[in-house]
This record gives sequence, C-alpha cells and structure tokens, in this order.
Amino acid sequence: MRLLRILVLATLLPAVSYGQESAFQPGEKINYAIHYGLVQGGIAALELKVDTFRGKEVWHSVFWGKTTGVADKIFRVKDVYESYFEPDSQLPVFTIRNIQEGRYRKYNEVIFDHYARTDSAVLTSDLSGVHIAEKGIRDILTCFYYFRNHDLPNFSNFKRGDMITIMTWFTDELYPIRLRYLGMDDVRTKVGKIRCIKFNPVTETGRLFKSENDVSFWFSADKNFLPVKVRFDIFVGAFAAEITGYEGLKYPLDIKKKE
Repeated sequence: MRLLRILVLATLLPAVSYGQESAFQPGEKINYAIHYGLVQGGIAALELKVDTFRGKEVWHSVFWGKTTGVADKIFRVKDVYESYFEPDSQLPVFTIRNIQEGRYRKYNEVIFDHYARTDSAVLTSDLSGVHIAEKGIRDILTCFYYFRNHDLPNFSNFKRGDMITIMTWFTDELYPIRLRYLGMDDVRTKVGKIRCIKFNPVTETGRLFKSENDVSFWFSADKNFLPVKVRFDIFVGAFAAEITGYEGLKYPLDIKKKE
C-alpha cells in the first residue's frame, strides 16, 4: 500500500556532531495507530536497540506497519524497514526493506561503505548493484534520527517557511527529503496533549496529493523530539498515524495535560 510507504518517509527523516547530546537511546519504542477518517485501519511501531554488524556494535532501528481489521482483509499489508547504523556518526551500514502488500513482494538489502572513498560513499544493493553517492548519504530511518539530533535542537531559531533538505537513499534511488517548518502546535493524543513542532514534507502532486503541502507531521517540543503524529490529506480523504504508547525514552515526555 503506497500510503504506508509514505508513512515511512514522513515519520520516518552529514554526520552529527559527536559531542552533541543525543535525543534518543537504545530501548526506545513508539507505537502508533493508523486511521482513515474515524476508522482505525492499521498499527505501526518504531524501535531502537543495540546489535552487531560484521563484528562491530551498531544500533539497529526497525520500523514496521501493518493493516488491521477490515483493511487487512482487503489490502493485507505488512511492511518492515530496518537500519543498522554507527552509534557515533549515525551513518547507516546496512539496511533491509521487506514489503508485503497483497500478493506483491519486495525484499532488498543495501550495504553502505562510507570510508572506501574519500569523496563519496559506495552503496551495494542486492537488486540494483553498486552505486556511488554523496558523502554522508543516509537511508530513510537514519535520516529520521539525524533530523531529531541535528536539526530539531535548533527549532527555536526556525522561522516559518524555513526549509531543511536531507539527501537519502530510498527504494534504490536518491531521494531528497525537503522539510518546511510550519510553527508550533498542541496535539491531543491517547497519551495526552503534547506541545509539538510542526513540519510539512514537500510532496509531489499527482496520484495521491492535490498540492505539495498535503502532508504534515509533528515532533514533541521537548528533548526527545519524538514523532507524535503524521497526517495526509489525499484525494479521497484524510489519513493519519498517531502515537498510542511509548517506552524507553531518554527523557520524560512533556505532556501538557492528560486526556
């Protein structure tokens, strides 16, 4: 289901300064409910843990989303994205994309080499072979962690309309993530009311979206910069993913009011 892949892009966003305090830690897990209008049609989760890759300790992020209820009977979607990355630089070293949507299947592994060349990175994909990309290239999940650590701590300096661009490697091609700052907002969720930083990832118009402003998402305006909500306004209605639970946060979540 294309909307679930877009959810990865929206929720899921050069190296971080090594001395900077991280907004997250292994053990962090966030649960989401996916709604179409008032009807829940799926669930998703994002988790971070410690792992190893080729004998070295890495952090391992897993994002999965699947349909539930009536939506599952119709679409039968279960998509999983995984990223193994260096704890200090937060550069990806190995990624997995495992897509199951109805009868459609797509599985791909990509290895990232950031050090064989001084001026670029070498990416080796199971499906499309070897690619040369810019230094500091990220996959879609490490892009998300980079954004939380590198850009969001400076949100007090943002002006409405400011644009942030991060180059990623997604679905075996270069994919620039462009994020426009929209201001501050209070978001009511199942875990309480949360003060959030709001962004609009610029989207391509066409099959799903009427304008490039039809996707919005919210990060908590505390030290976690937690992804709280994503909303899509598409031709056939509104589609949203919202936090329903969390554990293992590095800092207490700043909840303004229990609902």
